[in-house]
Amino acid sequence: MTPLDLTPTIVLKLLLAAVLGGLVGLERELRGKPAGLRTNMFICVGSALFTILSTELARVGGADPTRVASQLIPGIGFIGAGSIIRARGSVMGLTTAATIFVMASIGMAVGGGLYGTGIFMALLILGALSVLGWLERRLRLKTEIRVYRLSGPTAEGILNPLSEMARARNLGLHNLTCRRADELYEVEFELDVAPQAHSELLRELNNLKLRCEIVHLPYGEREERSQLF
Repeated sequence: MTPLDLTPTIVLKLLLAAVLGGLVGLERELRGKPAGLRTNMFICVGSALFTILSTELARVGGADPTRVASQLIPGIGFIGAGSIIRARGSVMGLTTAATIFVMASIGMAVGGGLYGTGIFMALLILGALSVLGWLERRLRLKTEIRVYRLSGPTAEGILNPLSEMARARNLGLHNLTCRRADELYEVEFELDVAPQAHSELLRELNNLKLRCEIVHLPYGEREERSQLF
């Protein structure tokens, strides 16, 4: 048997990396994030395998054991950068990019035989994503840009109540446009609001007896449409 053959230790490392990557990936998948179950699992397993290969090849050929593993970090950085999106003045995907980077480090830890460290970090990341995400929603710390469109028979009938509502809620209307579309006027505007405030805002907009449409929602969020005449 050669040193590069599949051994129980290597199998254990790869399986553990798959489980840890799958746990974090499942949390991301359930939240509708672009890097979900398979992505995080593949990144964690791939990082573990590269670390194993780096160690084994160094043992056989006498090469630098950090050579292969060190090239992994720029590659992971490239993948993480691809998950960051800038749209309508808002930067999205930073948490996804950070998760990808950390999952690679967990895979490298497992591939290097640091099982306890890898398990602890995976549990820490799961806790951070779940608990901190809950706190952000509870305290309304996280806001995202959404684009709304209101339609009505007159422009004044839209702009006047909209301005009053914005002043009452201390909301800043951005990129507001008004145009005539067939028999109706359409007013489109952007708001930077928290998810809970978004739901409350929809109910208040519907009370204006106008047609309300959600033109743009953050990536991964289920599109909502509400129409009331």
